[in-house]
Parts: sequence; structure tokens; C-alpha cells
Amino acid sequence: MPMSMNKKQCPPVPCEQMPNDKAPGHWLLARLGKRVLRPGGLDLTRHMIRSLAITRADHVVEFAPGMGITARLTLKASPQSFTAIEHNEDAAQQVEQYLRGVNQQCIVSSAHETCLPSESATVVYGEAMFSMQPSSRKLEIIKEAARILKPGGRYAIHELCLAPANIDPELQKAIHRDLSEALHVGATPLVKEQWVLLLQSAGFKVTEIVTAPMALLEPDRMVSDEGLFRFLKIILRLLKDPSAWKRVSQMRSIFHKHKEHLAAVVIIAEKL
Repeated sequence: MPMSMNKKQCPPVPCEQMPNDKAPGHWLLARLGKRVLRPGGLDLTRHMIRSLAITRADHVVEFAPGMGITARLTLKASPQSFTAIEHNEDAAQQVEQYLRGVNQQCIVSSAHETCLPSESATVVYGEAMFSMQPSSRKLEIIKEAARILKPGGRYAIHELCLAPANIDPELQKAIHRDLSEALHVGATPLVKEQWVLLLQSAGFKVTEIVTAPMALLEPDRMVSDEGLFRFLKIILRLLKDPSAWKRVSQMRSIFHKHKEHLAAVVIIAEKL
């Protein structure tokens, strides 16, 4: 059963005690100080939130909020209720820091089995989570979003995607393998058209698709996402930690290797 987390003054970063050469890439970056862990950066996240047009009347659910950056953007719209679904207890504590309203909560549970009531939400979104799920689990999560959304409710995803649409299947497998080895998670991003088909198969009508370069570890993107001061702090920490530098360099190398075939996508859909 899901359970609400108690607030802690200084919650730990997920996988904080895991060695650099073993930690999942996104949590390694988080403990180095990186807050924005989305493939399209903060600009694409902001576009997603604007497109969802959240108002005070909405009941919002966020899947896998991570460090809570998007949660804070959503809360600025003062929705009637906000529920974050996070399976990692340390990450849930990070999000709890920003939840102060009586109708705001972070539940430790899984996105494919939230235990939330059917048709209880008007907006659901998730970022940078599907690409780390096998195909069967991707569909389960989308079906869960459909279950908890009211008819006409809005659903958005912000994910890594591959290009072009007719990418060679063997190349797609090779990219999956390289990303999984570099990130230490099972990374299986799809082409944009495959993401759309998954949403349609669960009863959604796609209303908007926006893409952006996947430049997560490029200096310009990092400065834009984190600010110059935090960017310099991250670089300083890397310079002081050779094993972290090695891991981040490996991730950046794989991103560069497949640069022509990697992108970020936001898809907005409506429950029919």
C-alpha cells in the first residue's frame, strides 16, 4: 500500500551512498548538484506545463517527480489538489519539501499501480520515466494514467526519443544497449511515432507534439537549466572527484556518439 512520507529537514539524494561507478546516471548527476534531469531541459518542461493549462480547478497527478523541479512549477498554478507518485523514498522526501498545502501530497507507490481512485484527476504528467521502462510496463503506466483521469483530462509525457521514424531496428537496439550501459538503467527510448501509438492504444487523442535537442550535459543547456553559479559548482565537484568525472564523461560520450538519433519530445494528449 502507498504511504505518505514525513518531511525531513535535509532529505538524502537517492542512491547517495552508492559508488559513482554503480549509481544510476540521473541520481549521480543529482548528487553532484544537477536539479534538472529532463532530456529536453527546463524550457521543454515549461512548455509542457503551459500546454497543460493547469488552473485552480484541476486535480493534478505527477508521476516520478524526481527532484521536484516540475512540481514547483505546477504548484505556482495553485491547482485544487496535487499528488506526486514516487517509488523512491528518498526522492519522495525531496518533493515533500515543496508540499505545504492541505491538498498536496507525495505518495510512495508505482506509476503503473498508483492505488488512486478511478477518474479522480484532471491532469496527469510524467517526465524522463518511460524511457527506463520495458515496453509492457510503458503501456501499463499509460493505462494507469487513463484510469485515474476523468474523461477529457489532459496527459503529458516528456521523454527521450529516437529519430528518424524509420530508424534501423538494429541501430535502435544498439542505442538502447549503449545508453543502458552508460546510465546504469534499462534505457529503451522510442521514436516519436511509437510514443504516439502507445498513447492512442490506451484511449488518448494526441493534441500536441514538440521536440527539442537532447543536450542534457552540454554546457549551454546546463547553464540555461541550472544557472551559471550552480553549473560552476557542478564542474568544481567533478574536478574534485575523478570517478564522478569518468562516469559523466562516459555518459556525455554516448550522447555524442548517438547525437544524430537522440532527441527529446513532449506529447500532450486528451483522454477520450
